[in-house]
Amino acid sequence: MQTTLMIYDGTAAPDADVLRTGGVPLAPEGFTWPVCGGCGGPLQFFAHLPVEYGVVLVFVCQNDPGACEMWDATSGANRVLLFPPAGLVPVAVPAEGVTLLPAVSAITLRLVTVDPDEGDGDEGVPPDAYDLARSGWAREPGERFGKQREVLGSLGGSPSYLEDDRLPECPSCSGATEFAAHLEEGLDQQSAMNLGGQLGYVFVCRPCAKGAFLTD
Repeated sequence: MQTTLMIYDGTAAPDADVLRTGGVPLAPEGFTWPVCGGCGGPLQFFAHLPVEYGVVLVFVCQNDPGACEMWDATSGANRVLLFPPAGLVPVAVPAEGVTLLPAVSAITLRLVTVDPDEGDGDEGVPPDAYDLARSGWAREPGERFGKQREVLGSLGGSPSYLEDDRLPECPSCSGATEFAAHLEEGLDQQSAMNLGGQLGYVFVCRPCAKGAFLTD
């Protein structure tokens, strides 16, 4: 059982075209910064995720944490966008609102293989690949692995413990979305994304170049 974990890898330039949380978005010319459907303020930029089919951008409302339902895929308090990798440029950041994280966290990928027999879940319930990989990361000895808090999420795979009735539809076509990534809050107060202490889920609709975000 294999999982591609996203691991904290120090800092990065705010406009680097690399896997990272924080910094400024890279988007096509003419990009308009997304705003919250609840409070109307600009969303905070969480993550820049280059993947094999494009670049995924994640925005979540932080103007008044708890007031807007940023954990709900249909609330309008978050946004997931997908762009082709070519021709992206740093975008202008709104002068008002909570728009950027205080620090940028570079991400490195680690393919972790775990034995499903290590899982201790309920009888008849298959072990969760992400949960096992994240837990296993903290136990691995040597320089290759760090502490569990350094896990910033994962790419691909399946959404950890998310019930089928919570799988979001595409906000444009109402069709099914595919799972893109897990997001963890982060390493420390400066770099952390406010997820309310929960795990974040990122979904995309490739034909519409949009997606959905929610937490558990």
